[in-house]
Amino acid sequence: MVNLRKCGVIGVGFVGATSAFTLATSGLFSELVLLDANRKKAEGEAADINHGVSFAQPCKVYAGDYADLADCGIVVLAAGANQKPGESRIELLGRNLAILKSIIPQITAVNRECILLIVSNPVDILTYMATKLADLPAGHVIGSGTVLDTARLKYQLGQYLGVDARNVHGIIVGEHGDSELAVWSSANISGLDIEDYCRCVGKDYSFSTMQHIYENVRDAAYSIIEGKGATYYGIGMAVRRIAEAILRDEHSVLPVTSLVKTDYGEVCLGLPTVVGAQGALAVLDLPLSDAERAQLDSSAEKLRAVLDEIGM
Repeated sequence: MVNLRKCGVIGVGFVGATSAFTLATSGLFSELVLLDANRKKAEGEAADINHGVSFAQPCKVYAGDYADLADCGIVVLAAGANQKPGESRIELLGRNLAILKSIIPQITAVNRECILLIVSNPVDILTYMATKLADLPAGHVIGSGTVLDTARLKYQLGQYLGVDARNVHGIIVGEHGDSELAVWSSANISGLDIEDYCRCVGKDYSFSTMQHIYENVRDAAYSIIEGKGATYYGIGMAVRRIAEAILRDEHSVLPVTSLVKTDYGEVCLGLPTVVGAQGALAVLDLPLSDAERAQLDSSAEKLRAVLDEIGM
């Protein structure tokens, strides 16, 4: 039987190490095991986090091996190459595919009950491949999807409208990448339609204004990578939020990526999903405008084309 309060993190580069830090200091877990091809790197990250544990909730953090994942309730896969400046997430695929194929069998050899959370990019493609390779129970393989993109949308809208981002209810769906889309048709501020809210506070709600906000969200990673070389704080906090929904069996709705059937065949892409202790419990049929439906279909088609190209 797995222990939901024990979590494994595979790959402790920028994203993995930051995720490990957010998880270790969240109070959610009592045990955190770090794995990396560079054992000394994992040991160093574990030691660094442990030195601050006295300021947070008790959590045992250590470097380990795949055997240590045997009773982990959640395993976070963050191993992979970093996205280079100007490189799309899809272009990362070739470099990360071989890494994934070497890792998944080592996880399933010791644990076939865990929730496997894929964070490495391109997350939608890798989640699909992990789903097929791992052959875990339905819903047990999920990706971080558009959880971070949605948080970016809430931040951007909150800044524009002068309102707490936590009161902004909007969602990014589709590929975690260039073909993602903002669902403006249902976006609201605590129940008040975005267009109506803009009218109330004297803000412009033109297509060009909303498109500019969307483009800032879509291209945020490229901008951050150009400035500092990698993105990791935002995704680390997103990983903590997803893990919280799993650990506490919240049945929260988060736009994670999981296996879905589309008109173009099976794909994994970010959609509003009920998330609990058994992973992805249900994918919701989000009401979309005709234009949004066409954009989502296009996103799914592009992801399916990549999978067909690599023979998946």
